[in-house]
Amino acid sequence: MKRIYLILTGISLILLSSCAQRAQEAKGHQTVKIDTVVSADKQTFLQFPGKVKAAQDISLAFRVSGTISKIHVKDGARVQEGQLLAELDPTDYQVQLDATEAEYQQIKAEAERVMALYKDNGTTPSANDKAVYGLKQITAKYRHHKDQLGYTRLYAPFSGYIQKRLFEAHETVGAGMPVLSMISNSAPEVEINLPAAEYIRREQFDRYRCTFDIYPEQTYELKLISVTPKANANQLYTMRLQLITDNRPRSFSGHEHHGYHPLRTMI
Repeated sequence: MKRIYLILTGISLILLSSCAQRAQEAKGHQTVKIDTVVSADKQTFLQFPGKVKAAQDISLAFRVSGTISKIHVKDGARVQEGQLLAELDPTDYQVQLDATEAEYQQIKAEAERVMALYKDNGTTPSANDKAVYGLKQITAKYRHHKDQLGYTRLYAPFSGYIQKRLFEAHETVGAGMPVLSMISNSAPEVEINLPAAEYIRREQFDRYRCTFDIYPEQTYELKLISVTPKANANQLYTMRLQLITDNRPRSFSGHEHHGYHPLRTMI
């Protein structure tokens, strides 16, 4: 499924490091740097393009096939972790479980009778082993069919928002086919591609911030999540940061952050 995220055309990521160190590097190298030395007592800023996306963005699917009987949510709906989202017609799975349960009860009763006799030396070890094995088999079958019935109900794995309903009631779906797309309501992430030269100096970065074009007067703090240890085909390393919840933009507090929001990110 196509992944939904915010592409920020005006993003800049500013990596803060000490100016004194920049001055030393400038003496030893004649190459032009993309960072700007402000003054000897100020900090240096680096800017990179990037994008903002939801912390979690997933497609939800049933683990069994069947006909959708009901979808309980609409596009854009806010949902809580564990909330029932959709259901398949459970008729066939209920019939299967009922038949297996009857078989299970019969075999279980017989197996317990044989095992009780064996305990009192009333039957052979071979008969006892056969009873134990038969009980294990029917128990596994019973649990499997019980699980399948449970899989006809789809629940929210975390709190967030429904992006899109991909099927409607009365449509037939296969196991694993995406039915709903969903994002979390936790703080969004900012992602940039870090050049190798700056990746080497990443330990010197001590602050991460961003601004959005729609909030030009506001600066928002970021928290570093991770930097991939392996470069991509363009020799760039992916850096992930998270908007600090306490000061993130109002429109990023819920599903409104689906859309384009130009921003400038500063580290």
